[in-house]
Amino acid sequence: MLALAKVVARLRAEVVDLEGVASMTAVVERAKGVLMAQAGVPADTAYELLLTRAARHRRTLMEECWITLGRTGRAARSGHGSGQPPSPTAGPDTEAPEDGSGPSPFETVQYLPGTARPTPLSGLADALAGARTCGDIAHLLRTALSGEAGVDAVMIYTVTAAGTLELTGHAGIDAALAAQWSHIPPLAGVAALQAVAEGEPLWLEDPARDATRYLLIGDPPTRWPSRAWIPVPEERAAEAAVGFLRTRPGPFDTATRSLLRRSVRLCAGPLRGPLPGRPPRRPSRDGRDGAGSDPVRDDVDTVQRIFDALPGPAVLLLPLWTETGAVEDFRIEAAAPESVDVAGRRGKELVGRSILETYPTVAGSALWDAYLDTLATGTTYDSEPFAYEEVLAGVPRRSTYSVRVSRLGGRLVVSWIRHDTGEREARRLADMQRLGNLGWARWDLTTNTITWSEQVYAIFDRDPAQGPMTLEELPGHLVPDDLPRLGTAVRRLLGEGLAVDQHFRITVADGVRHLRIVAEAQTDADGNAVEVHGFFQDLTAQRDAEIALYESERAVLVQRGMLQAERALAARLQETLLPIPEQTLELAGLSVDVAYIPADSGVNVGGDWYSAIELPGGNALFVVGDVAGHSLAAVGTMAQLRFTAKGMAVTGSALPDVLSRLNTLLLHTAGDAYAANATMIMGCYRAEDRRLTWVRAGHLPPLLIRGDEATFLPQPEGILLGAARDPVFGQAVIDLLPGDHLLMYTDGLVENPGEDIGVGFDRLAETALRLLRTDGVEALAPALAALRPRHRDDICVLDIHVPDGSAASGVG
Repeated sequence: MLALAKVVARLRAEVVDLEGVASMTAVVERAKGVLMAQAGVPADTAYELLLTRAARHRRTLMEECWITLGRTGRAARSGHGSGQPPSPTAGPDTEAPEDGSGPSPFETVQYLPGTARPTPLSGLADALAGARTCGDIAHLLRTALSGEAGVDAVMIYTVTAAGTLELTGHAGIDAALAAQWSHIPPLAGVAALQAVAEGEPLWLEDPARDATRYLLIGDPPTRWPSRAWIPVPEERAAEAAVGFLRTRPGPFDTATRSLLRRSVRLCAGPLRGPLPGRPPRRPSRDGRDGAGSDPVRDDVDTVQRIFDALPGPAVLLLPLWTETGAVEDFRIEAAAPESVDVAGRRGKELVGRSILETYPTVAGSALWDAYLDTLATGTTYDSEPFAYEEVLAGVPRRSTYSVRVSRLGGRLVVSWIRHDTGEREARRLADMQRLGNLGWARWDLTTNTITWSEQVYAIFDRDPAQGPMTLEELPGHLVPDDLPRLGTAVRRLLGEGLAVDQHFRITVADGVRHLRIVAEAQTDADGNAVEVHGFFQDLTAQRDAEIALYESERAVLVQRGMLQAERALAARLQETLLPIPEQTLELAGLSVDVAYIPADSGVNVGGDWYSAIELPGGNALFVVGDVAGHSLAAVGTMAQLRFTAKGMAVTGSALPDVLSRLNTLLLHTAGDAYAANATMIMGCYRAEDRRLTWVRAGHLPPLLIRGDEATFLPQPEGILLGAARDPVFGQAVIDLLPGDHLLMYTDGLVENPGEDIGVGFDRLAETALRLLRTDGVEALAPALAALRPRHRDDICVLDIHVPDGSAASGVG
């Protein structure tokens, strides 16, 4: 479901993008059509005229298209669309008056009769051409977006040269609120400033959560439960942001987001221009003056190479000047590899960042004043240690620094010392001990003082208020069997100064824990141990896993031994119960070949069997059967059926009676460990007239190969053994001819998983004919069995062959 939801969301976004592209294409085509009708020019020329106008007035192509369509709307209102001829001076290059004359930008745009009304932005571009202030733009946006987008108020902020935000236009808010939020310093937590800095729209749709992260405009802030701040695109960076405030709660849907972003892009051109009330544009951020020159250019690469060779943190700062000659910010141009700020950024990651944008709390601080004073006077500044705090991802981070500031030409070299590194390393060490379930310990032998880390108390399940465990207390917690080994290790550590790595067990409230101690001793000049330090590690979880793995392996070995014994027993049963002749049998004037191949998996002996014996009077009995399953139980059932069938046939019982009694035998033993179902085919061959009388119990039909034909014999009635209490078994008779081959087989010879049984029958008939007639095979049964691929069932084949020219006794 999650994957499906992602696919649906992606497809919806693609649909919205395609709709936007389609609408833009429609606007361009309509504008081209207007110029073609006005000037009688072809489509390519009309498109070139739109591009030329857009470049001349610093507009986008879409803005120029909307303005062209808007002039058509004004022409319709002034009478040109009512059948009156247009002005003789009108043409494709005729522009609207730029002195402010003409219709008010707030006038409702009317559309020509019969034309479809476009999106809510249809008349916005035309109206923007007459906008004189940012306030006009704000009113136009509110009017265009109040319906479909639900916008109730619009605020336009512009970034000043000092990096602050100035409210240059608004609509839908009262004067008091506008005055309260008319000037916003460059502080963290201002949504508009963040949108400008990141160059990405910011969607605030949850007032409770947003209030914890941003300063929300309004009294109360929940007055507008959903709001959006969208930066105005620029060639280099955003210099303004437009805020859309709604009294409608809930998130902005995809269509509304696209509409708001397109409306801001449409306003980008007018907002770039010198509108009244808009502050001067921010000067270049690369430190160059208006002419593009660099008044002081040091060899930054040389400074960076020097930094790379020096230890400690240091950065090179370039001052960024305003048009009035004031320093508005500093940019990092070079940084030593060991320079690390409070957020963890290091070395080259700092290069290119501005000080006030990256570390806004520096503004107005003593350090900022020191930057300006050192740049102006050249006096080196050395600070006392001071605390610096920055909020990153909502988490406050505080560090203590001492800073040195020196002037280098027209730049500053700043180096510092961070005093809280030890505390951070201690936290990292504590985290490592907790995650690794180990803790350090120290034993001062001169003062007999023992020191434990917090994790050692957790390992020994000891209250820290009790203090570390002394050497005398330790034996009382050890498992008695481990006391001699640990005592020997401690004596070796203290007496010989050798490091130890010893496992031992202790008893705690929740049972026994497996611990490890790794320790070494420091010695004095005489070789006497004066201090021992090392760590304890809890290996209980690892030891439990090892024990579980050992038990699992032992169970697998036991099971493997049982299977091997069962396979060996099954193989011996096969040799005893079902001997396979190594050569052709001669019975009642017939040649009989037998093949038996066990399954590839399992015990390898199942319930398939055969019988080919001579009966009194020179006749022969042929049987092929298949007991359900592959197990010793199946082998037992096979033995019962095989020997019972042979015994009854030898005594002269009719074949249908033999099947009936075998069925009764299976029903009688169904509650035992034997299998309860079996199929079987049995034939009695009379040599004097070559007649075969046969019966079946749910078994596959025999295959007769006579001459160049292979046919399956029609089957007499008979269901599988053990399926019903009073089944009816019929019998069939066939006279065999010299050269005939009659195949009796089990299902392993013809069945394949997922394949219709008829395909297997056809394949058997074709293969048997080919082997006999083309390949000249004499022993058909082994050849057929050998051609079968890897199989999951036993294969048993009995080939009864009437030799050519054979004369049965009593004939003729």
